[in-house]
Order: sequence, then structure tokens, then C-alpha cells
Amino acid sequence: MTLPLLAISVVLLLVAGYRFYGRVVARQFGLDDANPTCAATLADGVDFVPTRPFYLFGQHFSAIAAAGPIAGPILACQAFGWVPCLLWIAFGVVLIGAVHDFSSLAASVRHNGVSIAELTRIHLGPRAGRAVVAFIWIALVYVIIAFTDITAGSFVSGTEELTGSGVTFNPGGAVAAASVFYLLLAVVMGLVDRFLRPPLWLSTLIFVPATFAMSWAGTLVSHEFILSHTSWSLLILLYCVVASLLPVEWLLQPRGYLGGFVLYAAIGAGLLGIFFGGYEIQQPAFVTWNTGALSGALFPFLFVTIACGACSGFHGLVCSGTTSKQLAKASHAQPIGYGAMLAEGFVALIALVTVMIVAPAALAGLAPGTIYGNSIGRFLTLIVGERNLPFAITFGAMAFSTFVSDTIDVSTRLGRLLVQELFGWPGKAGAVAGTLLTVAPPAYFVLAGGPGSWGRFWTLFGASNQLLAALTLLTITVWLWKTGRRTVYTLIPTVFMFAITFWALGTLTVGNFRIARGFDVPGINGIAAGVLLLLSLFVVAAAFVTVRRNRATQL
Repeated sequence: MTLPLLAISVVLLLVAGYRFYGRVVARQFGLDDANPTCAATLADGVDFVPTRPFYLFGQHFSAIAAAGPIAGPILACQAFGWVPCLLWIAFGVVLIGAVHDFSSLAASVRHNGVSIAELTRIHLGPRAGRAVVAFIWIALVYVIIAFTDITAGSFVSGTEELTGSGVTFNPGGAVAAASVFYLLLAVVMGLVDRFLRPPLWLSTLIFVPATFAMSWAGTLVSHEFILSHTSWSLLILLYCVVASLLPVEWLLQPRGYLGGFVLYAAIGAGLLGIFFGGYEIQQPAFVTWNTGALSGALFPFLFVTIACGACSGFHGLVCSGTTSKQLAKASHAQPIGYGAMLAEGFVALIALVTVMIVAPAALAGLAPGTIYGNSIGRFLTLIVGERNLPFAITFGAMAFSTFVSDTIDVSTRLGRLLVQELFGWPGKAGAVAGTLLTVAPPAYFVLAGGPGSWGRFWTLFGASNQLLAALTLLTITVWLWKTGRRTVYTLIPTVFMFAITFWALGTLTVGNFRIARGFDVPGINGIAAGVLLLLSLFVVAAAFVTVRRNRATQL
């Protein structure tokens, strides 16, 4: 199969999924624009802010489409081949991932914007709710650990293709500078929108081109942004602290909106490469059922390695933690919830293509972000020319780090909200305490694990992320059942995701304890995997008890 035919087939499947299956799911929730959303009824100017749908789509899309749908497919393709990856991405995103995201958003909106943990408390009981809070918080810690280390690494080394290529700027410093400038630009846009209130088209016309100019500006001052991996890791976490405490209008919304255009540009570059680059598939269609490594079995680890590219529990946190509080109308839930996940599936396809066109021997020692940045840069040279390859690759690497930074600051905000919700800490003091408690463990693990440790946390991140999706779907299924709605479209994905993730976490628990030497990284991972399994089993038991009690009262 050629790349253009492959891409067209996936696009047709995604469009059909949105138009037909997405509408079937939407009808189950009875969303009506006549009923105001919680963004309007609880508007506070900080978390609950009615937002224009196109603006919110960009923010939501950039928050969910982080390193997961890029690094995951690249890693899985090298381990198992591109055909298994493509099948899981294409069908998983339509039947499971988009259903999960849309259901999470719709359920949260119907419950005044509460989190998934609060939904669980309401429908499965207080103890189950606390168990989900603990589960989510651990999962978020792993998100922040893995993504902080990946980002810091890109700020130090940049991309290997530029290293030693004769460019006058520092590759890592250029990516770091471009990323910092992008975040500062987002703050400026937020302040301009808040105090001057220009029309959206004018802000877009000014700030979107400026965002793309940041990759060029970063090359001019790259030598001023050369820091150690540890220093960048701590600065990234400090940024997360600040971002978590700022009103969404100041940073999260404009950063997400601009980040959405970076995503659109990366998708556009991918389309250029697929249809006009003349590239051929060089990766094998299938590699093996088992690589022999701890996480090397195709079943179940293909599904948890690709993670966000097909289904992601983290998306449910974004849907219920921030997006539901900004949904201006109920009818916006399908394009933002279901539609954005389908778009992320296409992001995963492009990431898969960036590795499919490279011979296996040429990938030795390259990190996923490097592979992605190199290919996106080469795709862009179809427009900017080969002589601008260094700047194009810098943009590709900046895009990757942009996706990551968009996720870790949202993760920190979500962790802060969960801690405040769990301990009942309102106000600014509670927000600060919740934020510090959320970033403290990642700071420890990033420093203890050392540079490049993200790989040791990735599989556990993926497994916990997918199991969180299963828990979310379980809670929504119980709510739908209690209210007399159809549950088959959430129940089947729930069962499948539980089977895959229990299998993966059980393997990781046993495997990590076998190689652990005390309280080292494998030991920590083994403990975390075991705790996640126990918490999830408790929630499943609570769901069975709830269903039995409700059946008894109905008889």
C-alpha cells in the first residue's frame, strides 16, 4: 500500500466515524442548547469561562495531543511493525478513544463540570471516588515525569540531524528558546485579549504568524539558552507551578489556541510529505509478536505503548477538568469531544508515517522526538526549500516540545484541582498547596532517574493511562445504566480496556519487582503498578455493588 492510499483510507474512516457513529453516541446524552452549560451558570472568570468553540477546540486539541500520539506510534512501529499500529489507531480511535472523550465531556457537563473522580463518587460511592482520585493523581505524576524528561532532553540536544551539520546555532538551545518564546507569546496574547478584547480574527492574524516566527527567532539566541538537563527539568516544573495558578484566560486558553495552530501546521506538513514527498514505506509491516523485553509482547503492550494515539484516560481528565468548564453550548460537545480525538488519531497516523519512511538501520539511537522532528522538517522543505532545512527541523522539534508543554501544564492544573477537591482546600492557599504537592514527586523522580529516564516510565505511563480510560468508561456506563440509557457503546470498550490494562500492569508489576534492587526506578515502578491495580480493582468492585443494589431496589 502506498502512503497516499493509506492516508485516504484512514481519513475516510475517521469522517465516517464522526458522521455516523459519533451522532449515534451523541443522541444518548440528550444534549440540548436550550439548557445553559455550567460554563455559563457557574462563570467565575478563572476556571468556568464560556469560550468560543473554535478557540476552545484549539485549546482542547493541543492539551490532549501531546507526546503520546507521537512517541507512542513511533516506538510501537519499531517494535511490532506498522500494520498492527495502523489498525489499532484507526479503529481504536473511532470505537473507543473518541467515545471515551465525548462521553467524559458530556457526562461532566451534565454534572456541572465536575471531575471524573467526583462523577465516580456520585455514582459509585465516596470510597470509590477517593480511590479514583488517588489513581488519577498517580497517573498524572507519571505523565509529568515522562513528559518533563522528554522536553528537557530536547532542550539540551535538540535533534541529532542538526548536531555537527555546520549550523551556527545550538540545536538544543534553539528548540528551548523557540519554546520559551512561544509560551511568552501566549501570555501576551492572553493579556491583550483580556484587557483590549480585539476580535478573534485580529488576534489570530497577529499572533499565529508570530508563533511560527519563534522557531526562527530561537536560532538567533540559541547560545543563551544552553542549560543542563537537570536545570531544564526543574525550570519546566517551575513553569508548571506558575501555569497551574494563572487564570485560564491568561495562559491556558491562548497557549492552547496557538498550540492548536502548531498542531495544524504539523498535520499540514505531514500531508505534504505523504502526498507530495514521494516517500516509500521502509519499515516492515510486521516485526514480531514478542521482542523478548519486559514490555515486548504485542498483546497487551502494543495498545499501551501507542496510548493516546487511539485512547487515553488523560483526555477524560482534560474533558472533565478544564474543557467542560468552558463549553459555551451543549451542542459543541461532539465536535470538541469526539472530533478532537479523531483529529488526534490523524496526528498519530502522521507520527507513524514519520518512522515508516525511515530505514530501520537509520533509526539506531534516535529518540521519538528526533525522528518526528527530522521528518516533519523534511516535509516542510517541500515549501521552504532544502536550504532552510535547519530551520524546518527546528520547527518540527519545537512542535514536539510544544505538544508536551501543553500537556504537562494541564496535568499540573488537573492535579491541583484533584488535591483541592480531595482535601477541601478552597482559595489561593489551597491552589498553591495542591500545585506543590503535585509537582514534588515528579521533581524527585526526574532527579533520581537522571537524564533520559522517560523510557523507563513510558510503558507504565501508557498502562495507567489506558486503565484510567477503562475506569472512566466504567463510571459513565454505570451512570447511563442508572438513568435508563443504552450502555453497549461504552460497556464493550470498558471490558476491552480492562482486559488489556490488567494484563499489562500485572506483567509490569511482576517484571519490575524481579529486576528491582531496593527503592530504585524498577522498584518504584513495581510498587506504583501494584497500587494502581489494587485501586482499580476496588473501583470495579464498587461498580458491581452499586449495580446489585440498584437492581435490588428496582425489584
